[in-house]
Amino acid sequence: MREKLLMLGDQAIALGAIHAGITGVYAYPGTPSTEITEFIQDSPLAKERNVHSRWCTNEKTAMEAALGVSYIGKRALVCMKHVGLNVAADAFVNSSMTGTNGGLVVLVADDPSMHSSQNEQDSRFYGKFAFMPIFEPSSQQEAYDMIRYAFDVSEQFELPVLMRLTTRMAHSRAEVQTSEIREQNKIRFPEDKSRWVLLPVNARRRYNELLAAQPELEKLAAQSTYNKYTSGNKKGVIACGLGYNYLMENFPDGCDHTVLKISQYPLPKELIRKVMNNCDEVLVLEDGQPFVEEQLRGLLDESGKVKGRLTGELPRVGELTPDNVRNALGFAEQPKFSPSTNVVPRPPALCTGCGHIDVYKALNEVVAEYKDAKVFSDIGCYTLGALPPFRAIDTCVDMGASITMAKGAADGGLFPSIAVIGDSTFTHSGITGLQDAVNSGVNITVVISDNLTTAMTGGQDSAGTERLESICVGVGVEQEHIRVIIPLPKNMEEAKKVIREEIEYNGVSVIIPRRECIQTLKRRPPQSPKGGLG
Repeated sequence: MREKLLMLGDQAIALGAIHAGITGVYAYPGTPSTEITEFIQDSPLAKERNVHSRWCTNEKTAMEAALGVSYIGKRALVCMKHVGLNVAADAFVNSSMTGTNGGLVVLVADDPSMHSSQNEQDSRFYGKFAFMPIFEPSSQQEAYDMIRYAFDVSEQFELPVLMRLTTRMAHSRAEVQTSEIREQNKIRFPEDKSRWVLLPVNARRRYNELLAAQPELEKLAAQSTYNKYTSGNKKGVIACGLGYNYLMENFPDGCDHTVLKISQYPLPKELIRKVMNNCDEVLVLEDGQPFVEEQLRGLLDESGKVKGRLTGELPRVGELTPDNVRNALGFAEQPKFSPSTNVVPRPPALCTGCGHIDVYKALNEVVAEYKDAKVFSDIGCYTLGALPPFRAIDTCVDMGASITMAKGAADGGLFPSIAVIGDSTFTHSGITGLQDAVNSGVNITVVISDNLTTAMTGGQDSAGTERLESICVGVGVEQEHIRVIIPLPKNMEEAKKVIREEIEYNGVSVIIPRRECIQTLKRRPPQSPKGGLG
């Protein structure tokens, strides 16, 4: 039965994937993509169809599992945020070489303006690099419809496809009209088995086949209903994805410019050439980096016809907005809301009652006893330890970097060299760093701050819950130097004693402060922490 629903962009993607007949969704939580998997996890239809929806340990394992689903002829969706694609890059790029059997859509949610991210990164560059078709919806309805089409394209060309969202599309709501629901594919195996074995002899052949498919993919994009040319005056606009939505917001009575809407890639060169030939100037609207603008301008283009982020009509950094699109179009600024001058800025802070607070209080007191002590940290709620009143950490680069940076600093002679990492981040990408440290016999202290969940993204399951000690033992940390503490004010002196002892131990030691996240504690009966002091 067809319905009209008010949905987030993330939810529209999720429902569209279920209705397209997916067998599984594979993901690691990361804003702004998290709600896609959560919607599928809570969907009665997905449960009825036994759609796999458990969280993966990281984005690479998610990509590889989804590729396994595709191998047996079924449809899979893999979801991540933009920096997660860096983690999955090996499998992602090579999946273009193996190709697909069942449809495979890689959904990546970029975060322009870095609302909750370490960088601004445009995933379209990855798609172009891997010679994949790319889809970029301009509305929630288009997101719902497009993912079904993306699975069809994946199976038609036997290639994975990249679908890109940005934060505002992922987290804004609009009406979505649903369509018919498809059944899941039956198991069927690929006819050409050799292309799934990337020995050089096979990979070279597959690379030539991948390149040979590009003209057909470009032709498909030029004919796509998602790419639309509208004739107008001599002022041209190329609007990509959400940029088209913002353009039309500024023309409530209809746009008189020549407009090319792009939501499917490779770039439709004939349509772009049509705009360039018919217009005196062309403004490129794209949320993220100047992916299209750079390709249009070329290395030595000095015509000045192409405008956008590189020429200053739009900001070089940050997300696209209706307001900066309005400015780029040359319209007068509209009145803006100005907060009261009495409103004091409120930077993010650790929740009252958070176990990380007591970890940092104890750590700060001990670290102050050493002249050159440095604390290398990681991605998670505990990164807020960089802010007042703690100022407890010295670095935060990427998932898992705390342990390996601490190791490198210790290799160079730093003492004490301390790493702080969360339980979910540790299983995501910290284990191999710990193994490097053990293999080198380096002198570092690793604090795995365990709040029994993936807290920063809303309390999803953590792959390391109740397994951290056994993982550390398996990697080779000596059992007597794996210490579990309960971070509470009443245990402060004992916690400091444990930290001092493990810093002074000449080797790899692990301290696990364990206390359930205060937010998940509110939502379910409290769990008794396992282990104790000492």
